[in-house]
Amino acid sequence: MNTKEAVAKRILELCDEKRIAINALANISGVSPSTVYSMLNEKSQNPGVVSLKKLCDGFNINLRQFFDSPLFDNIEQEIK
Repeated sequence: MNTKEAVAKRILELCDEKRIAINALANISGVSPSTVYSMLNEKSQNPGVVSLKKLCDGFNINLRQFFDSPLFDNIEQEIK
């Protein structure tokens, strides 16, 4: 799994855990739904850290809590 895939899975995991729909997350985070959906699919290979921070604010967590997941333990090396 690469970093982008892990970020997308973590967003979906947190939405499920907190019972928040993607559109609702976008609204409470101040991020456009299209930005969130692009983070979840192949459009965005590099989700911006500012957008990610806004999503964390919407989840009411910090960035450390976002990345505190086994999803990020065995990420593929990005430099090839």
